[in-house]
Amino acid sequence: MRTLLLSTAAALAAGAASAALAQPAGLPKGAAHNIVLVHGAFVDQTSWKPVADILTSKGYSVTLVENPLTSLPDDVAATRQALAKQDGRTVLVGHSWGGVVITQAGNDPKVSALVYVSAFAPDVGQSLAALAKSGPPTAGAAAIHPDEKGNLYIDPKAFPSAVAADLPPQIAESLASHQLPLNVKAFEAAVDTAAWRDKPTFYVVSTQDKVIAPEAQKFFATRMKAQTTDVAGSHASLVVHAKDVAAVIEKAALAK
Repeated sequence: MRTLLLSTAAALAAGAASAALAQPAGLPKGAAHNIVLVHGAFVDQTSWKPVADILTSKGYSVTLVENPLTSLPDDVAATRQALAKQDGRTVLVGHSWGGVVITQAGNDPKVSALVYVSAFAPDVGQSLAALAKSGPPTAGAAAIHPDEKGNLYIDPKAFPSAVAADLPPQIAESLASHQLPLNVKAFEAAVDTAAWRDKPTFYVVSTQDKVIAPEAQKFFATRMKAQTTDVAGSHASLVVHAKDVAAVIEKAALAK
């Protein structure tokens, strides 16, 4: 899975990142120099590699959190461990399920801004399960099913079109067959902190997302009073539109 995602990321991000890699530049004055990236369910941290490559080439210190996907507390703990290693102001970024994680973990004093990318953004007392029920139904949400161990997966047959319609079909099919499960306990756990209430917040809306409805994403962004950027991408926009996502993160790095 990790090798596959690394290969996918390298291929799709090459055009966006190559120019930046050739001409590294100093960071803007006053920018937070640390970026912590939190992945979503069903994939691992290498889903962030296209964005990480762009930001690293520009001089940012980028950390990819490896979520165990076993529970909300476990994933929050992994993110807090990453934050503890940062040496100053840090932008905390979450994709999909990762938005729930950064909502809970983002109250760390090192976190200077939050960025949500096609992500759930709960308020205090809300769980992923509650949020999934509150928005318009999507093909991706309908394809999520538990196995006999209580782990959630997306139906492999539905995965390519529902999650990654703008990735090459063979890559989307491979990702579907190598999913990482999300424990149902994580799906049902409510946050008791909403860090976005006290932090500058940014949101990247994927307008062709079939996992989290674009209408739901816009609701989250509006509720948080986030600075919002639309990209014409699927739920995999962090890979396909890595350059645009990285640009939003750079804006967040300048937030005060």
